[in-house]
Amino acid sequence: MATPFLAGLAVAAAALAGRYGIQAWQTFKARPPKPKMRKFYEGGFQPTMTKREAALILGIRENATPDKVKEAHRRVMVANHPDAGGSHYLASKINEAKDVMLGKTKSSGSAF
Repeated sequence: MATPFLAGLAVAAAALAGRYGIQAWQTFKARPPKPKMRKFYEGGFQPTMTKREAALILGIRENATPDKVKEAHRRVMVANHPDAGGSHYLASKINEAKDVMLGKTKSSGSAF
């Protein structure tokens, strides 16, 4: 008498598990796809440059050593130098980022 009851209980449990699995799969398929690439920093420049923004521009950590700051500045500046077809505005922001990271901030900010 107990065997048919246990068999029915097992069938009901399997049916509920299958139903839950199908619902989970449909929810998984319906979710929006995640971008596979890293997202870049969204937004423009702040009125006065912060150390965080300067580190983002140079591609280094906020607590980087002065040697790393100078190396990163040189690398970014080579790619964006106005004499090589880069923007004067971006070059000034890169220089300002180096000054902020090295502690040589000016109160006026960017020349632009």
